[in-house]
Amino acid sequence: MLKINIAIISGGWSREREISIKSGKAVYEALDKDKYEAMIYDPSNELELLIKNRELIGLAFILLHGRFGEDGCIQGFLNLLKIPFVGSGVTASAMASNKKIAKDIYKLAGLNIIKDITLQKGNDFSVDQITDFLGQKTIVKPVSEGSSFGISVCNNGDELQRGIEIAFKYDNEVMIEKFIKGREVTCCVLGNDCLETLPIVEIIPNNGHKFFDFEAKYTKGASKEVCPATLSPELSDKVIQYAKTAHRALRCRVWSRTDMIIQENEVFILETNTIPGMTENSLVPLASKTAGLSMSHLLDKLISLSLESPSLF
Repeated sequence: MLKINIAIISGGWSREREISIKSGKAVYEALDKDKYEAMIYDPSNELELLIKNRELIGLAFILLHGRFGEDGCIQGFLNLLKIPFVGSGVTASAMASNKKIAKDIYKLAGLNIIKDITLQKGNDFSVDQITDFLGQKTIVKPVSEGSSFGISVCNNGDELQRGIEIAFKYDNEVMIEKFIKGREVTCCVLGNDCLETLPIVEIIPNNGHKFFDFEAKYTKGASKEVCPATLSPELSDKVIQYAKTAHRALRCRVWSRTDMIIQENEVFILETNTIPGMTENSLVPLASKTAGLSMSHLLDKLISLSLESPSLF
């Protein structure tokens, strides 16, 4: 049997570089070497090598988290090289990586979103007007940053002012949302036209973390992940429906992971990740394992889905 040459693309230029490298190594180690020849490329210093080897590569497995990886840039580059890849294309990646655009699409698709205000760097704003509209407790997010970088939970106007200043260090556009206290869950979708989901994961950050921030995400033991989440059948169905609807509305392909928050019986959608983490602490490998699917078999599935319907846009 001829082996498929897989180019694992990890590392890159974003603040999530180290997590990306860990994801790349985890995928490399889990790939079935009887089926695949794998090589890791770091585009921050190996773009020329990737171009040189383009005709040898059967499929690229993109594991670049954050800017230039999840925003459509590397996808467009691979399209130019005519290298098929795992995951969403340029359009879906760009839309999902921009929290404001994604929320507009969620709303059009009939999903519950959290009330927000968006600010542009350099434009005037009034903290009092923002808190009048959203309430005193808010959460501030850079619009196009990942892994919770630049996010602040604010309890009053002074904290909001500082949170906005911090967020603008990461992005030229900042989103401020009404703070919703509830249960944080995530659901991974697999597929193109026909979709399936992995078991829902509930994330419970340990004391000391106001939310599922960078440290809670990537520090072992900093949060508790319950999989499958202990939800009622009605809530589970709603979370699954939201994840599939978001996947379709954003035109994702192969895989995505959508984060949500549940307050009482209401589900609010937060964001969709088109390149979920694949480290030992990541949520997709946990959900896959709970479903009885080893990391190696999950990768087989993702590769098969990618080759059946290559993305070009």
